[in-house]
This record gives sequence, C-alpha cells and structure tokens, in this order.
Amino acid sequence: MRNPLIKTLVSLRGNPRVCVYTEPLWGFSMDLVMPYASVYMLALGLKDVQIGLITTIGLLAQVIASSLGGLITDKFGRRLTTTIFDLLAYSIPTLIWVLASFIHPEAVFWCFTVAIIINATGLISQTSWRCLLVEDANRDQIPHIFSLISVTCNFSAFLAPVVSLLVSHFSLLIAVRVLYVNAFIMMTVKTIITFAVSRETNVGKTRRRQTKDMSFWQMARGYRAVFGLIRRSPATIFALGLSAIVGAVFQINVTFWQVIATQKLLVPDNLLPYFPMTRSIFTIVFYLTIIHRITGQSDFKKPLLAGFGCYLVGQVLLSSLASPTGGVATGLIFGLLGVCLLFDSLGLGLVSMLSESLVALNVDEAERSRIMGVQRTLIILTISPCGWIGGLLSEVNRSFPFVLTSVLIIVGMVATVFYYRSRSSSSESLATADSKTADDHEKMARHRQSD
Repeated sequence: MRNPLIKTLVSLRGNPRVCVYTEPLWGFSMDLVMPYASVYMLALGLKDVQIGLITTIGLLAQVIASSLGGLITDKFGRRLTTTIFDLLAYSIPTLIWVLASFIHPEAVFWCFTVAIIINATGLISQTSWRCLLVEDANRDQIPHIFSLISVTCNFSAFLAPVVSLLVSHFSLLIAVRVLYVNAFIMMTVKTIITFAVSRETNVGKTRRRQTKDMSFWQMARGYRAVFGLIRRSPATIFALGLSAIVGAVFQINVTFWQVIATQKLLVPDNLLPYFPMTRSIFTIVFYLTIIHRITGQSDFKKPLLAGFGCYLVGQVLLSSLASPTGGVATGLIFGLLGVCLLFDSLGLGLVSMLSESLVALNVDEAERSRIMGVQRTLIILTISPCGWIGGLLSEVNRSFPFVLTSVLIIVGMVATVFYYRSRSSSSESLATADSKTADDHEKMARHRQSD
C-alpha cells in the first residue's frame, strides 16, 4: 500500500473504478491483434503504400468523428455515448476484418477501408470515456489513474505465448481471424459491463440539461468560446501540442514496427507477439518502480525531457539496425531489439501518461468534453499524413519511418524546453511585479506614519 498506484487502485470508487477495472479487456482484445494488423494486410496482398493509405483514410475519418465527439458527449451523456460508439467502433469492424480474408483479393482494400472508417467513430467514445474516467475522480489521483490505465492495458503481454502458439500451429490468416473474433467478444463484454455498472457524471448531467433544447448547430457555435479558452491558456496549448506529437510517433510505430521487424530484420512471424509482450512487461515494471515517483509533481519538465530522451534513443537505435546477412534474424538482432523496447517502454510510458495528465489537469472543467474533442481532432490532423508518409518512406527504406519519429521527438523536446522557460520567465516577472507592489505599499505606509 506504500506504492501510490496500488493505493489508488484500491481506493477508486464509482466511474473511475469501473473504467480502470474493465480496461484489461481492451488489452486482451485489440492489443493482441495489433502486432499482426499490418502483417495481416500484407498477407492478404496489400502493399506498403496501400497500408499507409488505409491508415491515413482512417485518420481523416477520425478528424470528423473527433470534432463531433464533444457535441455528442454533451448531448447524450458520457455513459450512453461510450456504450453506443464502443459497440459501433470495435464490435462491427472486428467482424469485417475477419471476413476480409474470405473475399476476392481485389476487394480487400475496400473492405479494410470501410472497416477503418467505422472504427474511426471510436474517437467519439474516447472523448466520452475519458470524461467518464476523470470527471468524478480526485484531482490528485488523475496522473496515477492514467498510469493504471497503461498498466492494465499491458496485461495482454502475458497472453503473447498463446498467440505465438496459434501462429506456429496454424497459418497466419487463421490465427489472426481467431484474434479478431476474440476482440469482438471482449470489446462487446467490456462495453456492456461499463454501461451496466457506471453512472452519468455530475458534469455530464449538467451538460445534458444545458444542451437538451439545443441543436447540434447551436452547440457547434459554442466552439468559438472553447477556442478562446484554449488560446488564452498556454498550458492547454502546450498540452494539446504535446499530445499531437506523442500521437504521431505512436501511430507510426504501431503501423510500421512489425513491418521493419519482419521485412528488414527477418524476425519470424510466430515470434512477433513476444516483442509487445516484452514491451508490456517493461512498461508495467517502469510504472510500478520509476514512473509513479514523478507523477505527483506539478512541474513535468524533467520527466518529459527524460521520457523524450529515452524514446529518442530507442527510435534511433531501431532505425540504425542493419539487415542480417544470413537470411534470418540473429541473436544480436534480438538483443538490440530488446534494448530498443527497453528505451521505448520507459520513454513512451512517461510522455504518454504526462501528456494525458497535462490535458486533464489544465482544461476547463465545464468545457472538458469539447476541449478533449478538440484535442483528438488536433492529434488526428497532425498524424493523418503520417500513415501515408510513413508508407512512402518505408517503401524506400524500412528504417525511414523511424527517422521521422526521431525528428518528431526532438520537436517535442524543444517545445518542452521553450514552454517551461517561458513559464519560468512569466513567474519571475509576476514575482518581480508583486515585490514592487509590496515595496510601494510599504513606502506608502511609512509616508503615512511620518505624516
């Protein structure tokens, strides 16, 4: 109980407890299939550029979904919105991805395109689910709650050997079909449990009353005030920008990590699950031993720079690995990939948790849903070209997508330094002004006494 994460986990009540306790089902479903998503498309005959294009189309669809997320969340409430769009965004596409392997090869691209567009509506439920997660939580628990979410999602690591056995004993296509069916079941169960046990938040009830007689057009006009709030808050701008950078780097890694592992470094397909398993184990250990020690701080400058620095080391090392000459991955390749995962786990664990916490801690409570909707829109607009650009880069050289992520990480480090430097300068200016005001009051007091 001395560990703040364990203490927070035990003390959670209400909606935060429901959201955290059911989150492992996400790991046991979508996280299991993610390492094979791109390889699955390659096996069905799609090319790197087509994979990147599908990713970009999905991201563009997410722009529309995320821009509507705040409006729909306020209109229908956090709980109902989460239920409807979790079922739509995950249960239906997983079935489409299963059926994609049975249709004509020329239709595979369009099948995946339709599925990714439907899946994009998950951005709506992401907004409502995050509101459900944090709105009734204690403010000092929020960083630890996001850490717990990351830890619970990584529980899927322990099922990686089972996935590996599936791939070893069956074909890749059969194994991935099984994983997608499992994802359908798990996500459907997760959605039903969350709806049954959760309750609408206090802020959600207020927003539903306020928007009851308003049209979506009238609600959308309120975004002008939301953008005004964001513009007047450097902390919110910084937090949103940081989220966009982290999202772009993560998206490229999700799409092309397994591609470079199998196509350039010649890692066998059946060993792919062990890499996310290793990453997840590292992440859990780091959250329980290192990351939680800095989550109670109000100044995240050093943790952010440390996270970006670790992430940069992992990405640079991955992009610099050369193809094995013997036609199969060597022990050295596996060892170096393990080092990459070590740095990636600590780096991503730090920057993802801190970026989410910064947004949750700095947004206006009354406008949380719409600001989080703006956050998702900004992230998607930033990373939308990344899938297509990453595909083009990967066709030239499998390492080039990770050169791009390294550049983005450096941009994040520079932004962090400038933000905290400007905040420090503002604090010093304010302190000087307060000191001058105090001196003026003291002089006036002495003048009155002398009179």
